[in-house]
Amino acid sequence: MADDIQDKSWQGESAILSIADFIADPVAAADFPEAILRWRNDRAARDIGLAGLDDAQWIAHFGRFQPLPDSLATPLALRYHGHQFRVYNPDIGDGRGFLFAQCRDDAGRLLDLGTKGSGTTPYSRSGDGRLTLKGAVRELLATEMLAALGVATSRTFSIVETGEQLWRGDEPSPTRSAVLVRLSHGHIRIGSFQRLAAIDDGASLIRLARYSLVELLGHDRATIDAMPPQALAETLLAAMVPRAADLAASYMVAGFVHGVLNSDNIAITGESFDYGPWRFAPTWAPAFTAAYFDHGGLYSFGRQPETLHWNCAQLAIALRTIADAQPLIAILEGFADAYRDAFVKRFLWRLGVAARDPASDLALVEAAERMMVATSLPIDRFFFAYAAGRGASGDEPGRAFEELLARHRPARALDDRYWSGDAPQAMLIDEVEAIWAAIAERDDWTPLTDKIAAVRAFGAVMSA
Repeated sequence: MADDIQDKSWQGESAILSIADFIADPVAAADFPEAILRWRNDRAARDIGLAGLDDAQWIAHFGRFQPLPDSLATPLALRYHGHQFRVYNPDIGDGRGFLFAQCRDDAGRLLDLGTKGSGTTPYSRSGDGRLTLKGAVRELLATEMLAALGVATSRTFSIVETGEQLWRGDEPSPTRSAVLVRLSHGHIRIGSFQRLAAIDDGASLIRLARYSLVELLGHDRATIDAMPPQALAETLLAAMVPRAADLAASYMVAGFVHGVLNSDNIAITGESFDYGPWRFAPTWAPAFTAAYFDHGGLYSFGRQPETLHWNCAQLAIALRTIADAQPLIAILEGFADAYRDAFVKRFLWRLGVAARDPASDLALVEAAERMMVATSLPIDRFFFAYAAGRGASGDEPGRAFEELLARHRPARALDDRYWSGDAPQAMLIDEVEAIWAAIAERDDWTPLTDKIAAVRAFGAVMSA
């Protein structure tokens, strides 16, 4: 199929094959009764040289999974373990997805095209390997909004409806089915290392660490290849901790609750991915949860920094297979400072003010949190109003925050009409459900496409 790639900037890759012997199993995609293209991310496709595909070619690759040139000849289901709600599970892996292809972007960064809902694999257990169309639409909305808010996230690359009727216990059934393709900065997870530690395969763990550092985290190959295991483990953990801290900070500032921050859902690159029961919190409520089954609030809004830190600790535990513990513990202890610095930086960015000095910046952010908790002011409304210079509060927490805010310089031009509008761009559950209802009840995709256009316009304003 090499002749259907018209854009010469496509750079197919197959770096994963260097470790496939211990991390992956060859699989085949399901043969779906239909393949109806519902979403193609042409913006992302331009980044990797695939925007020139026509719709029929797109479906051939991302609905029927004909191989892309110069990449993987056969899809690979990845092997991993993980803590799920802090209970270790050795019986997981890619159960309804696979790594379909790899490529390089213009900056030379290795990217993966991975699936969700592409059929059963050796790790499906009792699952059907499928994805509901609603689940695909929800992931699209999550990734677009998170990208607009500056979160490092996978991108929803393609949605193809597959013509099957699925039965699910947690939503009205039967329901429509789809296969989704993500564009991600790697699919190596903390759980990938946990599996190798559990089976005491230190040699493969060293190979995986080297792959991660060179192919995904940008380290020099010769330097990494020369490192003894102790230095290798320390370098990997030292790369992961600030990324995880920044991911936690970005979730909090976005008001986002991932919902299922298991160690098999935490990428070694610190990029967010795999969106199931996500929600955006209406207000700054630390106990707010996204998953109906999170009865204890383990993955609640306010516990996400703690959770990402805990997951980093699980990586450190896995790395003890090849390294002494004490230096790893010292690296883990840097998470709190990394999180605080990332949280303040991202909060100021969304608020639209320039940094002043560390003490003043932290005081401003802490005052903002106290105000939002005390007043239950909606998160999106808070940032919208105060970034536009239109916030005003008559209560004590509000006045204290506003006095501190007045000492910071604006960092963003406000000549865009977004800032003079009546309401902020948001992604709360009622709107998400309304968008899905239009598709489910009338096959009306206009609210979805309109929302994506609005979110992307918002993202352009925020990045200006």
